[in-house]
Amino acid sequence: MHTSSRSRHRTAEHRTARALSGVLLAAALALTGCSAGDSDSSGSGGDKAAGPAARPDRPEGAAGAQAGTSREQKPPKPAGTHIIRTATLVVRVKDVPKALEVARAAAEDAGGLVGDENTSRDDEGRERSRVVLRVPQDAYEEVLTALEGTGKLLDRRAKAQDVTDQVVDVESRVASQRASVARVRKLMDKATELSDVVTLEGELSSRQADLESLLAQRASLKDRTTMATITLSLTEGAPQVDDGDEDEDPTLGDALGGGWDVFVTALRWIAIALAAVLPFAVVAAAAFLLWLRVLRPRLARRPAPRGRDD
Repeated sequence: MHTSSRSRHRTAEHRTARALSGVLLAAALALTGCSAGDSDSSGSGGDKAAGPAARPDRPEGAAGAQAGTSREQKPPKPAGTHIIRTATLVVRVKDVPKALEVARAAAEDAGGLVGDENTSRDDEGRERSRVVLRVPQDAYEEVLTALEGTGKLLDRRAKAQDVTDQVVDVESRVASQRASVARVRKLMDKATELSDVVTLEGELSSRQADLESLLAQRASLKDRTTMATITLSLTEGAPQVDDGDEDEDPTLGDALGGGWDVFVTALRWIAIALAAVLPFAVVAAAAFLLWLRVLRPRLARRPAPRGRDD
């Protein structure tokens, strides 16, 4: 009897311990989520305050512990401004392939690369090409000047977008999310119940996915702020006519040639008019012959009507 009572007492203690463990796990996850959602400044301040107290026995002392914690939690601050630069150029050139080679060389010499390229030819045999160039920010203006010199500039559009605040925000969120993932990993190391481990694994997967998304945003911003994008459109101009003799006085040969051209043009228009009238003339001639050969003789042979007295 005494043994049964003791067994029930242990079972109750075990259930109480499991319930307390679940409550502590839920509270820890809630605190971790709140810490991940806070700004980087508040998260860094809280870790600074807890760092020296949690590890007072470090050989470096309290100052060394506080400095080490600050280096771990404080996100790197970007230096200067971060600007996304894009430009669109439309240039008329005499030779599209040659100008395209010059544009490629200008981008590659500056440390850039050639992206998408599309070349076509119109009905008159003139080539058109569109190419996207990625060049470093430092060589942006130099490359633009080189591209404009390949021919006659028809259109230029440049845009600069300041994304410094966005870069700072993403860096702060990356640091906070990394700290959140680290805290969940520590909770997993201390978890003993299977249900707690499963819950923490789901939470860890979700937070790692958020971290990867933030890292992708940071990489995209870094690429666009490091390399400028230039879209170059090249088109061949129409062949130019030499107008050097335009002001010379006309000669007799010019007058005869001009008169002959007028005469030929008049004959051509007369022929066109006759061709247009010819079907109607044929129909009218056929109708006239029908009247002359068939209808008119019959009307002539018909006797005149007699009067009533006869």
